Amino acid sequence: MSDTPSSSGMISALLQEERRFPPPPALAATANGKADLYERAAKDPLAFWAEMAGGIDWATPFTKVLDWNVPWAKWFVGGTLNASVSCVDRHALGARRNKAALIWEGEPHVAGNLGGETRVLTYGDLYREVNRAAHAIRALGIEKGDRVAIYMPMVPEAAIAMLACARLGAAHTVIFGGFAPEAIRDRVNDSGAKLVITADGGYRRGNVIPLYDNVAKAVEGTPGVTHVLVLRRVGESVRPVTLTPGRDVWWHDALDAAPPTPLEPVMVDAEHPLYILYTSGTTGKPKGMLHTTGGYLVGTMASAKYVFDLKDDDVFWCTADVGWVTGHSYLVYGPLANGATCVMYEGAPDWPDKDRFWQIIAKYRVSILYTAPTAIRSFMRFGTDYPKRHDMSALRLLGTVGEPINPEAWIWYHENIGGGRCPIVDTWWQTETGMILITPLPGVTTTRPGSATFAFPGIDADVVDESGQSVPLGSGGYLVLRRPWPAMARTLWGDDERFQQTYWSRFPGLYFTGDGARRDEDGYIWLLGRVDDVLNVAGHRIGTMEVESALVSHPSVAEAAVIGVAHEIKGQALAAFVTPRFGITPDDALADTLKKHVATTIGAIARPDQIYFTAELPKTRSAKIMRRLLRDIAEGRVLGDTTTLTDPAVVADIRERYDHSEA
Repeated sequence: MSDTPSSSGMISALLQEERRFPPPPALAATANGKADLYERAAKDPLAFWAEMAGGIDWATPFTKVLDWNVPWAKWFVGGTLNASVSCVDRHALGARRNKAALIWEGEPHVAGNLGGETRVLTYGDLYREVNRAAHAIRALGIEKGDRVAIYMPMVPEAAIAMLACARLGAAHTVIFGGFAPEAIRDRVNDSGAKLVITADGGYRRGNVIPLYDNVAKAVEGTPGVTHVLVLRRVGESVRPVTLTPGRDVWWHDALDAAPPTPLEPVMVDAEHPLYILYTSGTTGKPKGMLHTTGGYLVGTMASAKYVFDLKDDDVFWCTADVGWVTGHSYLVYGPLANGATCVMYEGAPDWPDKDRFWQIIAKYRVSILYTAPTAIRSFMRFGTDYPKRHDMSALRLLGTVGEPINPEAWIWYHENIGGGRCPIVDTWWQTETGMILITPLPGVTTTRPGSATFAFPGIDADVVDESGQSVPLGSGGYLVLRRPWPAMARTLWGDDERFQQTYWSRFPGLYFTGDGARRDEDGYIWLLGRVDDVLNVAGHRIGTMEVESALVSHPSVAEAAVIGVAHEIKGQALAAFVTPRFGITPDDALADTLKKHVATTIGAIARPDQIYFTAELPKTRSAKIMRRLLRDIAEGRVLGDTTTLTDPAVVADIRERYDHSEA
């Protein structure tokens, strides 16, 4: 997210075919109860959120739902609670004790097996391990109000560490496992973390990521860190590490020394910090989003329950890394607060082969899948043979997250993964919002491919013009939020002024998301991507999302990213980076065909001046295309931060072949 959203003009309309997919009968049967949510929320939003708050455990009831002084919010005033109690204790000490909480699969492929290593932790197991970890962390000097940095692979201990910190009233800051030592150091120092929890290594595409080595380098410049707690993930024979005596402690040694009795959870105020999460892909000082305990837990619990239609027998798989907000909200806190069974996978979606996701879905009978449009477009590129290899009949609901999904990917996902029977919840939200804010509700909302549809009950989203006035239906503009919501970030850690300036100054009294959006004639919301990605070509406002969607609608294209480049006459010209589908030859003839296709689909003004073919596009581990890096390449600038990329070599390959000539 850009720190200073630009004020570009009216967003150009997204030209999409609007196809309606009514809910299947099985879901429609539950529609009345959910449809009533909208009515109750619209009638009295605060009463609605108070009702939702009844879904978590409070040690002390709150006395006031909201204290609002723009832009500062306090939710569930006077209430006290502990997040680990709602996510673990109440299930482990009740009827769900022997129900699977986490089903984990490691990346390494075991010959003769359908996948890699597997562990299943019941809620009873999770309760035991969270308590052991909390004892161990407390023994290292961590108390209520302290901060703990977590730099881990995608293993159950990452979630256990988060919940153990919550149990102590210590705020965690999870640092994505792909960050380099300098990025780790910046985040640890900014948060003031006293403890870093890491592992000897982690697996990715068959390689071992040297997590401990990165931390060891990082903490050379972190004077506030007193201890490093190290999980043995890959083992001494794979990656030997030498711990620093007096500072470093093995996870297993620390937990083995923990008392066998449960640790009494520390009850905290509803506004007590639960975690700080730093946004990725920015330059300069990292932005630490502060999320508090009560409102965040209510928001993620309620949205997970209703957006995904969670049932007690569901197997829910959110494919996001815990280093991103999606992993926080819909792998850990939201689903576990509902007592759900969650799948957690360590590795790459296409390793050792391109059907790894479908293999996992079939193996564990996953019923709900929540993944990113960029992953779906990659799977499209691989073809339909891979999903056909596996029985995915247990799937009943599909979701997308991360960026707008183009209609072609939506339809491919619906037909080839969901078998034409699964509704799709196309969700919009942000690290800052903490929870899903715009989404269909399965069994209630008639969906349209490419549209996130409507705001979640209790959320007041609007599309406004330059002056902050609502635009008419059929028009585009800026996406804003008119009312506070429980899971909203309270501030930027240590920088209230930057928080206010970035999110609340563009339209006084309104939260500016930084995204452009359009409402169609029926009020459906179509996300157009970052306002910063709206280009001025010869005086015309063109959204990169609509050009990308037009390119991907061509049968030869798997993925596309569009950027603006300086043009002597037009001011800006369009350049497209295109990944062809398998079997397609990328040549001048195809480039000409694609340029004409865009001109036919949108108009001549949107015709790309340049098309560059590339085997892959640079993406973060949260599956977002890093268009910023493509702009750096196009303009010949020094590359910005590449630490969040899945594969930094992709950028090097594109730069090597980029010669600034027209395709």
